[in-house]
Amino acid sequence: MAADTLGKHKHKIAVALVLTFASGMVDVVGYAGIFHLFTAHVTGATVHLGRAIALGRRTDVIAACAIVAAFFLGDVFGRAIIETGARRRFRNIASVTLGIQAGMIAFVAAGNLASERSGAARMLGAGHVYIYLAILAWAMGMQTATLTGVGPLTVHTTFVTGMVNKLAQLVSRITFRGYDFLRGRRDAPEKRTEQSAERKQATFIFFIWIFYVLGAVGGTASYVKWGFRALFVAIAGLVAGIATDLVKPLSVEEEREQSER
Repeated sequence: MAADTLGKHKHKIAVALVLTFASGMVDVVGYAGIFHLFTAHVTGATVHLGRAIALGRRTDVIAACAIVAAFFLGDVFGRAIIETGARRRFRNIASVTLGIQAGMIAFVAAGNLASERSGAARMLGAGHVYIYLAILAWAMGMQTATLTGVGPLTVHTTFVTGMVNKLAQLVSRITFRGYDFLRGRRDAPEKRTEQSAERKQATFIFFIWIFYVLGAVGGTASYVKWGFRALFVAIAGLVAGIATDLVKPLSVEEEREQSER
Protein backbone atom coordinates (compact mmCIF):
# COMPACT_ATOMS: atom_id res chain seq x y z
CA MET A 1 0.00 0.00 0.00
CA ALA A 2 2.79 2.40 0.88
CA ALA A 3 4.37 1.84 -2.50
CA ASP A 4 1.29 3.36 -4.14
CA THR A 5 2.62 6.86 -4.78
CA LEU A 6 0.61 10.05 -5.03
CA GLY A 7 1.86 10.99 -8.50
CA LYS A 8 -1.25 9.89 -10.38
CA HIS A 9 -3.53 11.72 -7.94
CA LYS A 10 -2.25 15.27 -8.49
CA HIS A 11 -5.71 16.67 -9.22
CA LYS A 12 -7.07 15.19 -5.97
CA ILE A 13 -4.10 16.56 -4.04
CA ALA A 14 -4.84 20.04 -5.40
CA VAL A 15 -8.55 19.74 -4.60
CA ALA A 16 -7.81 18.44 -1.09
CA LEU A 17 -5.55 21.42 -0.33
CA VAL A 18 -8.08 23.92 -1.71
CA LEU A 19 -10.92 22.35 0.27
CA THR A 20 -8.79 22.35 3.41
CA PHE A 21 -8.09 26.06 2.96
CA ALA A 22 -11.81 26.70 2.41
CA SER A 23 -12.81 24.75 5.53
CA GLY A 24 -10.28 26.68 7.60
CA MET A 25 -11.90 29.90 6.38
CA VAL A 26 -15.46 28.71 7.04
CA ASP A 27 -14.50 27.45 10.48
CA VAL A 28 -12.92 30.69 11.64
CA VAL A 29 -15.54 32.98 10.05
CA GLY A 30 -18.27 30.94 11.72
CA TYR A 31 -16.39 31.21 15.02
CA ALA A 32 -15.87 34.97 14.71
CA GLY A 33 -19.39 35.76 13.55
CA ILE A 34 -21.70 33.16 15.10
CA PHE A 35 -21.69 32.16 18.76
CA HIS A 36 -17.89 31.68 18.96
CA LEU A 37 -18.08 27.99 18.13
CA PHE A 38 -16.16 26.07 15.47
CA THR A 39 -18.51 24.37 13.04
CA ALA A 40 -16.09 21.65 11.85
CA HIS A 41 -14.80 20.50 15.24
CA VAL A 42 -17.10 17.83 16.63
CA THR A 43 -14.64 17.07 19.42
CA GLY A 44 -14.53 20.71 20.48
CA ALA A 45 -18.30 21.05 20.21
CA THR A 46 -18.72 17.92 22.34
CA VAL A 47 -16.42 19.31 25.03
CA HIS A 48 -18.32 22.60 24.86
CA LEU A 49 -21.57 20.65 25.24
CA GLY A 50 -20.35 18.90 28.38
CA ARG A 51 -19.16 22.18 29.88
CA ALA A 52 -22.44 23.90 29.03
CA ILE A 53 -24.44 21.09 30.64
CA ALA A 54 -22.34 21.28 33.80
CA LEU A 55 -22.75 25.07 33.99
CA GLY A 56 -26.44 24.99 33.11
CA ARG A 57 -26.05 27.19 30.01
CA ARG A 58 -29.07 26.29 27.92
CA THR A 59 -28.21 28.35 24.85
CA ASP A 60 -24.70 26.90 24.68
CA VAL A 61 -26.13 23.39 25.00
CA ILE A 62 -28.47 24.00 22.06
CA ALA A 63 -25.68 25.53 19.96
CA ALA A 64 -23.28 22.63 20.59
CA CYS A 65 -26.01 20.06 19.91
CA ALA A 66 -26.88 21.85 16.67
CA ILE A 67 -23.27 21.59 15.48
CA VAL A 68 -22.78 17.92 16.37
CA ALA A 69 -26.13 16.81 14.97
CA ALA A 70 -25.85 18.86 11.77
CA PHE A 71 -22.25 17.75 11.09
CA PHE A 72 -23.28 14.12 11.56
CA LEU A 73 -26.34 14.41 9.34
CA GLY A 74 -24.38 16.33 6.69
CA ASP A 75 -21.75 13.60 6.65
CA VAL A 76 -24.43 10.89 6.34
CA PHE A 77 -26.18 12.84 3.59
CA GLY A 78 -22.92 13.38 1.71
CA ARG A 79 -21.99 9.70 1.92
CA ALA A 80 -25.46 8.73 0.71
CA ILE A 81 -24.94 10.93 -2.36
CA ILE A 82 -21.50 9.39 -2.96
CA GLU A 83 -22.97 5.88 -2.63
CA THR A 84 -25.74 6.78 -5.08
CA GLY A 85 -23.19 8.14 -7.54
CA ALA A 86 -21.08 4.98 -7.24
CA ARG A 87 -24.08 2.72 -7.86
CA ARG A 88 -25.19 4.70 -10.89
CA ARG A 89 -21.62 5.18 -12.14
CA PHE A 90 -22.00 8.95 -12.11
CA ARG A 91 -18.39 10.08 -12.00
CA ASN A 92 -19.02 13.78 -11.31
CA ILE A 93 -20.94 13.24 -8.09
CA ALA A 94 -18.44 15.37 -6.14
CA SER A 95 -19.71 18.37 -8.10
CA VAL A 96 -23.15 17.74 -6.59
CA THR A 97 -21.95 17.56 -2.98
CA LEU A 98 -19.63 20.55 -3.36
CA GLY A 99 -22.37 22.52 -5.10
CA ILE A 100 -24.81 21.88 -2.26
CA GLN A 101 -22.14 22.88 0.24
CA ALA A 102 -21.38 26.10 -1.65
CA GLY A 103 -25.08 26.95 -1.75
CA MET A 104 -25.46 26.44 2.00
CA ILE A 105 -22.45 28.63 2.80
CA ALA A 106 -23.72 31.30 0.39
CA PHE A 107 -27.09 31.23 2.17
CA VAL A 108 -25.40 31.98 5.51
CA ALA A 109 -23.29 34.75 3.98
CA ALA A 110 -26.27 36.33 2.22
CA GLY A 111 -28.45 36.11 5.31
CA ASN A 112 -25.91 37.87 7.47
CA LEU A 113 -25.22 40.51 4.82
CA ALA A 114 -28.94 41.25 4.54
CA SER A 115 -29.10 41.65 8.32
CA GLU A 116 -26.14 44.03 8.27
CA ARG A 117 -27.71 46.17 5.56
CA SER A 118 -30.99 46.39 7.44
CA GLY A 119 -29.17 47.40 10.62
CA ALA A 120 -30.39 44.29 12.42
CA ALA A 121 -27.05 42.48 12.69
CA ARG A 122 -27.18 42.49 16.47
CA MET A 123 -30.91 41.84 16.68
CA LEU A 124 -30.93 38.35 15.17
CA GLY A 125 -33.01 35.96 17.17
CA ALA A 126 -31.37 32.94 18.75
CA GLY A 127 -33.21 30.76 16.26
CA HIS A 128 -31.34 32.37 13.36
CA VAL A 129 -28.03 31.79 15.11
CA TYR A 130 -28.75 28.09 15.63
CA ILE A 131 -29.86 27.74 12.02
CA TYR A 132 -26.68 29.36 10.72
CA LEU A 133 -24.52 27.15 12.96
CA ALA A 134 -26.36 24.05 11.78
CA ILE A 135 -26.08 25.01 8.10
CA LEU A 136 -22.33 25.58 8.30
CA ALA A 137 -21.80 22.38 10.30
CA TRP A 138 -23.92 20.43 7.78
CA ALA A 139 -21.80 21.86 4.95
CA MET A 140 -18.61 20.82 6.74
CA GLY A 141 -20.02 17.32 7.26
CA MET A 142 -20.78 17.06 3.55
CA GLN A 143 -17.27 18.18 2.68
CA THR A 144 -15.86 15.50 4.97
CA ALA A 145 -17.75 12.89 2.96
CA THR A 146 -16.85 14.34 -0.44
CA LEU A 147 -13.12 13.69 -0.46
CA THR A 148 -11.91 10.98 1.88
CA GLY A 149 -9.05 9.35 0.04
CA VAL A 150 -6.04 10.33 -2.06
CA GLY A 151 -4.33 7.19 -3.29
CA PRO A 152 -3.44 5.09 -0.23
CA LEU A 153 -4.20 7.86 2.22
CA THR A 154 -7.35 8.58 4.17
CA VAL A 155 -7.79 12.35 4.05
CA HIS A 156 -9.83 14.75 6.18
CA THR A 157 -10.21 18.28 4.83
CA THR A 158 -12.36 19.66 7.65
CA PHE A 159 -10.36 18.70 10.75
CA VAL A 160 -6.68 18.11 11.23
CA THR A 161 -6.35 15.96 14.36
CA GLY A 162 -6.51 12.77 12.31
CA MET A 163 -4.07 14.22 9.81
CA VAL A 164 -1.53 15.16 12.48
CA ASN A 165 -1.85 11.65 13.93
CA LYS A 166 -1.22 10.10 10.50
CA LEU A 167 1.74 12.41 9.97
CA ALA A 168 3.22 11.28 13.29
CA GLN A 169 2.82 7.62 12.25
CA LEU A 170 4.54 8.26 8.93
CA VAL A 171 7.39 10.23 10.50
CA SER A 172 7.97 7.44 13.03
CA ARG A 173 7.97 4.78 10.29
CA ILE A 174 10.28 6.84 8.07
CA THR A 175 12.67 7.45 10.96
CA PHE A 176 12.96 3.80 11.97
CA ARG A 177 13.30 2.62 8.38
CA GLY A 178 16.04 5.21 7.85
CA TYR A 179 17.80 3.87 10.93
CA ASP A 180 17.56 0.34 9.52
CA PHE A 181 19.06 1.53 6.24
CA LEU A 182 21.99 3.10 8.09
CA ARG A 183 22.51 -0.17 9.97
CA GLY A 184 22.52 -2.06 6.71
CA ARG A 185 19.12 -3.66 7.26
CA ARG A 186 16.02 -3.74 5.08
CA ASP A 187 17.90 -2.33 2.10
CA ALA A 188 15.88 -4.15 -0.54
CA PRO A 189 14.85 -1.87 -3.45
CA GLU A 190 11.14 -2.20 -2.62
CA LYS A 191 11.78 -0.92 0.92
CA ARG A 192 13.52 2.16 -0.46
CA THR A 193 10.57 2.69 -2.79
CA GLU A 194 8.23 2.53 0.19
CA GLN A 195 10.43 5.02 2.05
CA SER A 196 10.24 7.47 -0.86
CA ALA A 197 6.45 7.04 -1.15
CA GLU A 198 5.91 7.62 2.56
CA ARG A 199 8.03 10.77 2.49
CA LYS A 200 5.74 12.14 -0.22
CA GLN A 201 2.70 11.17 1.83
CA ALA A 202 4.12 12.86 4.93
CA THR A 203 4.83 16.02 2.92
CA PHE A 204 1.29 16.08 1.55
CA ILE A 205 -0.26 15.62 5.00
CA PHE A 206 1.96 18.36 6.40
CA PHE A 207 0.63 20.69 3.70
CA ILE A 208 -2.94 19.72 4.65
CA TRP A 209 -2.17 21.16 8.09
CA ILE A 210 -0.46 24.21 6.57
CA PHE A 211 -3.42 24.98 4.31
CA TYR A 212 -5.83 24.73 7.24
CA VAL A 213 -3.70 27.26 9.10
CA LEU A 214 -3.59 29.49 6.02
CA GLY A 215 -7.37 29.23 5.71
CA ALA A 216 -7.75 30.31 9.33
CA VAL A 217 -5.33 33.21 8.80
CA GLY A 218 -7.07 34.28 5.61
CA GLY A 219 -10.50 33.85 7.16
CA THR A 220 -9.61 35.95 10.19
CA ALA A 221 -8.06 38.75 8.13
CA SER A 222 -10.86 38.81 5.57
CA TYR A 223 -13.59 38.69 8.22
CA VAL A 224 -12.11 41.73 9.92
CA LYS A 225 -12.17 43.56 6.58
CA TRP A 226 -15.25 42.16 4.85
CA GLY A 227 -17.35 40.46 7.51
CA PHE A 228 -19.37 37.54 6.17
CA ARG A 229 -18.33 38.41 2.62
CA ALA A 230 -15.20 36.43 3.50
CA LEU A 231 -17.26 33.27 3.03
CA PHE A 232 -17.39 33.97 -0.70
CA VAL A 233 -13.64 33.34 -0.84
CA ALA A 234 -14.28 29.86 0.57
CA ILE A 235 -17.09 29.40 -1.95
CA ALA A 236 -14.64 30.25 -4.75
CA GLY A 237 -12.48 27.38 -3.53
CA LEU A 238 -15.45 25.02 -3.71
CA VAL A 239 -16.22 26.23 -7.23
CA ALA A 240 -12.61 25.43 -8.17
CA GLY A 241 -13.16 21.93 -6.80
CA ILE A 242 -16.32 21.56 -8.87
CA ALA A 243 -14.51 22.72 -12.01
CA THR A 244 -11.75 20.19 -11.39
CA ASP A 245 -14.27 17.38 -10.88
CA LEU A 246 -16.05 18.25 -14.11
CA VAL A 247 -12.79 18.13 -16.08
CA LYS A 248 -11.17 15.20 -14.26
CA PRO A 249 -13.66 13.45 -11.98
CA LEU A 250 -12.73 12.42 -8.50
CA SER A 251 -12.83 8.65 -8.09
CA VAL A 252 -16.24 7.83 -6.67
CA GLU A 253 -15.30 4.21 -6.03
CA GLU A 254 -12.22 5.31 -4.11
CA GLU A 255 -14.28 7.61 -1.91
CA ARG A 256 -16.78 4.84 -1.34
CA GLU A 257 -14.12 2.31 -0.34
CA GLN A 258 -12.10 4.76 1.73
CA SER A 259 -15.15 5.85 3.74
CA GLU A 260 -15.80 2.24 4.75
CA ARG A 261 -12.42 1.85 6.49
